[in-house]
Amino acid sequence: MTKAEKNHLNRVAGLGCIVCLNLGYPNCPAEIHHLRYGVGAGQRSNHYNVIPLCPDHHRNGGHGVAFHAGKLAFEAKFGTERELWFQVNGLLKEAA
Repeated sequence: MTKAEKNHLNRVAGLGCIVCLNLGYPNCPAEIHHLRYGVGAGQRSNHYNVIPLCPDHHRNGGHGVAFHAGKLAFEAKFGTERELWFQVNGLLKEAA
């Protein structure tokens, strides 16, 4: 991982969980979720195609809450990965 990639990942995580932010709970600690959009099965995107998700919205929250517990249910409730990615990138531009 390059220094620029590490810097980007730190900035993304620093935003806090994008889903919690949208629900009115800012500053929730986040981990990095690599988008699955546009990549093959079992692969993940590069370090710039990421969104910040708290552990519950990423992997622990169960079906309909966590992305990895059910992508379709997650996206129906919170928006698609791409929609959230565009929002994250907009927030990063505002903060720059």
